[in-house]
Amino acid sequence: MSTTSAEPVVDQATVPPASIPPIEPPRTRTARRRRGFGARAAVIGPPLAVLVVLLGGWYAVSIALAASGKGFLMPMPHEMFTLGFFDPQVGADIWVALFRTTGVALTGLAVAMILGIGWAIAMSLARWVERSTYAYAVMLQCIPILALVPLVGFWFGYEFTARVIVCVLIALFPMVSNTLFGLQSVDKSQRELFRLQKANKWTVLTKLTLPAALPSIFVGMRTSAGLSVIGAIVGDYFFRRGEPGIGSLIANYQSRLQSAELFAAILAACLLGVAIFAFFGWLSKVAVGRWYESAL
Repeated sequence: MSTTSAEPVVDQATVPPASIPPIEPPRTRTARRRRGFGARAAVIGPPLAVLVVLLGGWYAVSIALAASGKGFLMPMPHEMFTLGFFDPQVGADIWVALFRTTGVALTGLAVAMILGIGWAIAMSLARWVERSTYAYAVMLQCIPILALVPLVGFWFGYEFTARVIVCVLIALFPMVSNTLFGLQSVDKSQRELFRLQKANKWTVLTKLTLPAALPSIFVGMRTSAGLSVIGAIVGDYFFRRGEPGIGSLIANYQSRLQSAELFAAILAACLLGVAIFAFFGWLSKVAVGRWYESAL
């Protein structure tokens, strides 16, 4: 007598087709939306709360100074816009000056990136170059830039070239130090693998060390981006010849005691630095975000 195993009978009507996705219950969708909203609120909420507190304190100090007859020392926050950005003449001057400062800052940043990355690569390829020149990079960073500005103006004039040189002097060291750190931080086992394959220095540089150093290079770019804006403003502030930038406007508004216009120009300079910093942060995510994840 033969026995046959009983197979379970499956009702085909109860099995959803593979091509039809399962329907998510309304409660699950609502809960997911709430979690997404809560996550966005957790990111945006604290900075907005701090901004409200700062604006409240700013208004309180401005009102107190106005009551004592010293309102010119700190205008109301809204006066930056009514007397600054929204004023036809002042607003036009600020945006034109900001455009010129942006050109100086980006030019100085580009030069600093080329020099810094090239210098760091030379130091990584030849140890004697690092021993001979890295100390001077540190010295350049330690010298106050205001002590060098008169020399830059004396040697290179007081116009566009001198302002670019000031940007390069300020923004160069972060590019050198971060790039060199990235080039020297490659895993030792990976270097040994390339050595076993008898790869030359150029192959190791282009295939291993330089790609591995990209996260550090972008950190240097973001740091140098903010410093290049500072250098452009410092150059504008001290070199009054040629086309005026945002630094020249800041000096003019300061001498005339135009506090609302002065704060508007300072805010425009801050927004320029934030915009350039954010651009290089976005560029870093596009370039290395797919395969590199920060430990922080």
